[in-house]
Amino acid sequence: MSVHHSIAAIAPADWDRLANPPGSEHNPFVQHAFLAALEASGSTTPQTGWTPQHLLLRDALGTPVAAAPCYLKAHSLGEYVFDQAWADALQRAGGRYYPKLQVAVPFSPVTGPRLLAATPELQGQLLAALQHQCAAVSASSVHVTFLPTADAQRLAGPQWLVRKDLQFHWFNKGYRHFDDFLGDLSHAKRKQIRRERRAVADAGVTLRWLHGREVREADWDVFFAFYQHTGARKWGRPYLTRTFFSLLGQSMPDAVALLLAERDGQTIGGALNLLGSHTLFGRYWGALVEVPCLHFEACYYQAIELAIARGLQRVEAGAQGPHKLARGYLPVATHSLHHLAHPGLADAVAEYLRDERAAVGDEQDLLLAHSPFRLTENRLNRLEELDNTPDP
Repeated sequence: MSVHHSIAAIAPADWDRLANPPGSEHNPFVQHAFLAALEASGSTTPQTGWTPQHLLLRDALGTPVAAAPCYLKAHSLGEYVFDQAWADALQRAGGRYYPKLQVAVPFSPVTGPRLLAATPELQGQLLAALQHQCAAVSASSVHVTFLPTADAQRLAGPQWLVRKDLQFHWFNKGYRHFDDFLGDLSHAKRKQIRRERRAVADAGVTLRWLHGREVREADWDVFFAFYQHTGARKWGRPYLTRTFFSLLGQSMPDAVALLLAERDGQTIGGALNLLGSHTLFGRYWGALVEVPCLHFEACYYQAIELAIARGLQRVEAGAQGPHKLARGYLPVATHSLHHLAHPGLADAVAEYLRDERAAVGDEQDLLLAHSPFRLTENRLNRLEELDNTPDP
């Protein structure tokens, strides 16, 4: 095992071969260029509480065979799997929760590869290496967040506790046009969406997509103002620097889809999306002018239209948000793995997580019962598929 304090110390070809191997679903968030942009821009540094500790395993010939994007954390910000209550409990008992190790894509509540290896055996070796590194740096715990459900099911055990949460994703059932999607909805929801889209048009707002190198530095300047405005309201301060967006556009332009909302010759809002091979990922949104329903149009309906046009299988519109249900986004389980070095804390958290998983399952059932889709046979099959996803 080797530990690297910068992603730049790992050859991009070696990392990307493990993160997005040929034939797999491409995920832009674990791409070397994305993680490098975070570090080079000053967004993930020791000063911001994200100290890179990327793990790499090699075979007998020295060839990298497994990797994990890992950070030594001095806080729990920017993760979207909330463990502050665990930190408080350990500190009240006289322990120390920080630092901890976080295997994650910073600031991105997006499910995707985290234990970058071709076989379950190598993934198990990565978990063992993470436990070793946890002890080596005197960390309290290791957290592997937003990993695929199948990985969580396979790797869960006494040393790795599973946490479950919900997000809302839109699924493309072979739609040719947005109206095909609307046709699958109940009359009331179809009418609501049309009314919301009309409200944006009636307000004189037009929307424009920019892809890849069409995005100029001036466009990033404008969008960053929107991002700062939203970040200041939600998190107290934005996580990403202005430089990050320039580096993103320069190093992985094919993944960038930027939507700008304009009125009277002025850009008043925008939404940044990243493209995977199968998925459109909605990431950041902001607006400096209040326009009714603009958020729904920019972040949900335009994303659906782009996914349909590109033949993508789904849209992931970010963390939380039961309001997305009425817009055609269904509740989907997300999973994380947690290793807690303190036996007492581990026992207490294990009991808590059992109850939490049951509660999340009940919530998912309740939300699915209020699905906006008409209960045709196809829709019933889809709801049953989501509802019957086994827990780890």
